[in-house]
Amino acid sequence: MKNTIFTGAGVAIVTPMNEDGSINYEQFGKNIDFQIENGTDAIIVCGTTGESSTMSDEEHIECIRFAVARTAKRIPVIAGTGSNDTKYAVELSQEAEKAGVDGLLVVTPYYNKTTQRGLIAHFNMIADSVNIPIILYNIPSRTGVNISIDTYKELAKNKNIVGVKEASGNLSYVAKLIAECSDVLDVYSGNDDQIVPLMALGGKGVISVLSNIMPNETHMIAQYCLDNDVAKAAQLQIKLLDLMNSLFIEVNPIPIKKAMNLMGMNCGECRMPLYPMSDENIDKLSAAMKKQGLIK
Repeated sequence: MKNTIFTGAGVAIVTPMNEDGSINYEQFGKNIDFQIENGTDAIIVCGTTGESSTMSDEEHIECIRFAVARTAKRIPVIAGTGSNDTKYAVELSQEAEKAGVDGLLVVTPYYNKTTQRGLIAHFNMIADSVNIPIILYNIPSRTGVNISIDTYKELAKNKNIVGVKEASGNLSYVAKLIAECSDVLDVYSGNDDQIVPLMALGGKGVISVLSNIMPNETHMIAQYCLDNDVAKAAQLQIKLLDLMNSLFIEVNPIPIKKAMNLMGMNCGECRMPLYPMSDENIDKLSAAMKKQGLIK
């Protein structure tokens, strides 16, 4: 088995914004500290939840540098550096490595997409350009591309490709992936509502949206699984299931940012084209948060 970057619950951390749409680094630092103080096992910066798709090159790199500096080696920092442009993904990955990250999260190419052979070439080119470990990110609902089991097997031959964030939502597929590849790839859940089943099958943890507001509880779900106490993990996941679902009542990260703002965490609005939540959905999200004692 290759070196594992982390086990447990990594937070897909939100990028707070000021009123003018610029990045609020003061709040970003507070959020990173809040995560570490409450048991989060890794910081995943500039992913989907971090709105990397609307960042300029300079913002993307500065966000990564800031997260590395603020975290100060207390827990691993993993940077999202994926793109539908292989050359750009290579450049971004190399810059993230220079910034001092512990690993990379690289999503499948989107919009222009590619074949399975293209995926192999794309990911290998990125992996060969750096000397740090990479977690592949499979989320076909957003990218229109699904990584096949055979492709995973081929990519696992690369020494720098060590894991997978699986957000296909298909547990039968995940079971087959773990059965055939868990000796060469660590598998992480990309869906908060599937932490327990995925980890019960042998997964190493989760890259979580929920962790932004409930880091300790998310950590404990994963830790119970790692401790082979699946019953406790399941009990806690079921308790939080309504809130987990409410955080995806609109496109991520719209609801999680609203939840953080309701808790006084001053994260601002999402960048366009993501649009503020409807009043109806805010009411549903608020009700789920009140059930967990997050707001009054």
